[in-house]
Amino acid sequence: MRMDVDTLIAGATIITVDTERRVITDGAIAIRGDRIVAIGKRADIAAEYTARDTIDGRRFVATPGFVNGHVHLTETLLKGFMPEALPFDEALMRWVIPLYEGNSPADQAIAARLAVLSMLKTGTTCFLEAGTLLAFEAVTDAIADTGIRGRVGTWAQDRAFSPGDDQTALTDKALRALEAALARYPADGRLIAAWPLLIGHNTNTDALWQGAKALADSHGAGISAHMSPVQNDPDWYLANTGRRPVEHLASLGVLGPNVSLVHMVHTDASEVALLAETGSNVVHCPGAALKGGYGSSRVGMFPEMAAAGVNLVLGTDGGDNHDMMKVATLMAGLFKDARRDTSLFPAHRAIEMATVNGARAMGLQDEIGQLAVGMKADIVLHDADRPEWRPLHNAVNQLVWSADGRGVHSVWVDGVRVVDDYRCTTIDEDALYAAAQVAADGLVRRSGLPTMSAWPIS
Repeated sequence: MRMDVDTLIAGATIITVDTERRVITDGAIAIRGDRIVAIGKRADIAAEYTARDTIDGRRFVATPGFVNGHVHLTETLLKGFMPEALPFDEALMRWVIPLYEGNSPADQAIAARLAVLSMLKTGTTCFLEAGTLLAFEAVTDAIADTGIRGRVGTWAQDRAFSPGDDQTALTDKALRALEAALARYPADGRLIAAWPLLIGHNTNTDALWQGAKALADSHGAGISAHMSPVQNDPDWYLANTGRRPVEHLASLGVLGPNVSLVHMVHTDASEVALLAETGSNVVHCPGAALKGGYGSSRVGMFPEMAAAGVNLVLGTDGGDNHDMMKVATLMAGLFKDARRDTSLFPAHRAIEMATVNGARAMGLQDEIGQLAVGMKADIVLHDADRPEWRPLHNAVNQLVWSADGRGVHSVWVDGVRVVDDYRCTTIDEDALYAAAQVAADGLVRRSGLPTMSAWPIS
């Protein structure tokens, strides 16, 4: 007896990233509701299922939706504006923080929708936000109807850097904000939910770290925090705690499988061992590392982390680009060159970092990250009738080394088609582009910061 399904994608080459890591040629995926109910050879699936909507998949390569492990949603209005040749501290204090603070809630809402649009159209179906939302409710409400899956956090830092600050009051205020966010946007099945995310570096006290970890554990949530992109963080922790950052966090009992530390370029062997022992996740943002001159290729211990069993995840970081396929390409090449070892991070490992590893870091490994029966229908169709895909020999290698997000034709999240024929179905793209330009022009004008260009702009 044939079974009814909502959608049947028939004839595609399928990169499943399932437990067997199968690549199925002339394959089919059957979707009912928000789940994949069958996957296999087209002839077998088509014989068993009748679909309300059948999609000819012969021109497509299907993959799981990508998981962006670290993204600043509200930086998209400033892409290309910040100068490149700035030291880390100057970039952060003179440009990043003032520009963040200059964003109105309306600006942040527009920027976040633009970030989501960029992610969906390049195949990202799930993201972990960086915990840098100042207008938390405005942003979260603005992206709730976009159809993407994500975890977001309100800006949380509490360390008293000024002598007159009341440290206890600052910590209590930060914890209340985290609790309020979890209460308003619980992970109760909705696509967008709150986590107690932290800014990281040296901005969070031990008390806030421990309080946030307790909240995460009790709510089935996770934590992420920036750490050690440059030497400043290890230097500060050594000077103020006598331990390196990961060693100090381990002493507080706040590491674990629901904790993701972002960047982690300047680590040592003891920290790598602790990350592996505690099951903590590391999110590498190779594009940001290269642009920021963090020294990732020179000192980054990511190959050692992988060898130790640390769960490595990929992220896009700031607002310049949200294409996870480009990030995967960088990851696949960076350490081959740095270590002169072409066996490091082959294409299939980079794909795992962008899919199943990201799902694991988000506690969603039983829901997303692979195309398999029972998993959520988070699916991307890449158009193989494009010059970067033809001729098609090895879809796994070509996904990383030949293609990028511009070839994403269709995307489903939770069984809902959110990108169809290169256009987003949940966002008015033209209206958003116009609103983003107006908002960005106003933000730059209010900031008083110069537009710096090596070539004259007239």
